Amino acid sequence: MLDQEARYESYKDSGLEWLGVIPSDWALKKSKYVWREIEDRSAQGTEQLLSVSQYHGVVPSKSDSRSESLEGYKRVYPDHLVTNIMLAWMGGLGISDHDGLVSPAYAVYKLRDEQNAHFLGYLYRTKVYLAEFARRSKGVVPSRWRMYTDDFGQVLTLLPPKETQNRIVSFLDEKTAEIDAAIEKKRRLIDLLNEQKAILINCAVTKGLNPDAPMKDSGVDWIGEIPAHWDVKRNAALFDESKKSGTADLPVLSVSIHHGVSRSELSEEENLRSAIKIADRTSYVEVLPGYVAYNMMRAWQGGIGAVHTHGMVSPAYVVARPRGPIHADYFERLYRTDNFIGQMDQFSKGITDFRKRLYWEEFKTLLTLVPPMEEQVMIADFCQVIVDACKDAVKATQSEISILNEFKQTLIANAVTGKIKI
Repeated sequence: MLDQEARYESYKDSGLEWLGVIPSDWALKKSKYVWREIEDRSAQGTEQLLSVSQYHGVVPSKSDSRSESLEGYKRVYPDHLVTNIMLAWMGGLGISDHDGLVSPAYAVYKLRDEQNAHFLGYLYRTKVYLAEFARRSKGVVPSRWRMYTDDFGQVLTLLPPKETQNRIVSFLDEKTAEIDAAIEKKRRLIDLLNEQKAILINCAVTKGLNPDAPMKDSGVDWIGEIPAHWDVKRNAALFDESKKSGTADLPVLSVSIHHGVSRSELSEEENLRSAIKIADRTSYVEVLPGYVAYNMMRAWQGGIGAVHTHGMVSPAYVVARPRGPIHADYFERLYRTDNFIGQMDQFSKGITDFRKRLYWEEFKTLLTLVPPMEEQVMIADFCQVIVDACKDAVKATQSEISILNEFKQTLIANAVTGKIKI
C-alpha cells in the first residue's frame, strides 16, 4: 500500500479496467489526437541510420554499412515517436533524441500539441500500455501481429498537466540513471568473475596446481614454461579419429561453444533445428564417455568438449578416441583456453570465419600439454570447483540485476500512471 503522502490529492476512475484510477486532473485522449503520422522521406539517403530497439528505444544503428541506398527512408527528428509496427507490443518503439532515418516499415509520429514527448516514451513502454498495444495489434499469431496507425490512434493516452509531465520526466531521468549505473556495476562484476575464472583455469591447466613445482621451457613460445614432469605431445599421440556409426536408439548430442558436449539430446522446443539434425541418423558417429568431440566449423570459437554420455554426434563433428588412459575433462578445459582456441583457429582452413573448418588432419598435429593422469583428474576437479563457484556468484548477481530492473519498471509505471506523486 502506497503511503498517502506519496499520492495525489484526489483520484477518479479512468473507465479503463487495465489502467484503474488516475489523478483527478489528468486526462485521457485518443492517441490520434496526440500524434499525427508523418511521411517525410529522404531524397538523398545520406542521414544517420537509426534503429528501434526493444531495450533502448530509438538509437543509432550499429549496422549502418550503407551497402544499400537509404533514399526513401523516413526522416526522424528529436521528440518524434517511432514504432516498429511488428514489435510495438513488445516494446519496439521509442522517442528519438536524434536526427536520422528509419526503415520505411516503421511508423513515425509528430506531436500535435505541447506535450513532453519523453513522458509519453516512458508511458508507452510500461507493461500496461504494451499489453494494450498487443490487444490493438492485428494478426493471426503473435509473430504476425502488427499495430498499424489506425490501431495506435485508438489507444487512450494518459496526459497529466504539462508541468507534471516535466517533473515526472526529470525525476525518472535521474532515478533510472542511478539504477542503470548500479546495474552496470553489477554487469562489470559478472565480467570480472568470468575473467577471474578464465585466469584460474588457464593457470591450472597450463601450470598445474603446485606453485612450487620445478618448471621447464616447453619449447613452444605461446605455451611458455610448464611443470618439469609434464610432456608436450601432438594430438596424434593421444587420439585416433573415430568414425564408427551410431545406432538409432542413441541420443544425438551437440557441441556448444559455451558448454561443450551436451549430456542429452535437445528437445524440439530447445532446438528448433533438431528435427532436421536427426532426420537421418545413419551417418551419425558414435561417441562414448571419455572421448573428445568438436564441431569442425566452431572449434576455433571453442566448440569442443569431453563426452559424458553414450550417444552420437553429427557427421559435421570430429570424434577423437583416446589411444590410452586420459581424463577427457582436463583436455576440454585445456582446449577451451584462449591460447589453444587460437591454435585451433590458426590451423582451421577457410577463406572467411564462417567457412573455417578444423579437419582431423590438422587437429592431430596440434600441440597438447600432458600432465600425469592423477594430475589431470585433480586439475579437472579444481576447475569444476572454480566453474561452480563462479556460476553461483554470477547467478546471484544476475538475480540482483533482475530485482533492480523490476524496481525500475515498477517505479516508472507508478510515476507515469499517477500511482505515486512526483
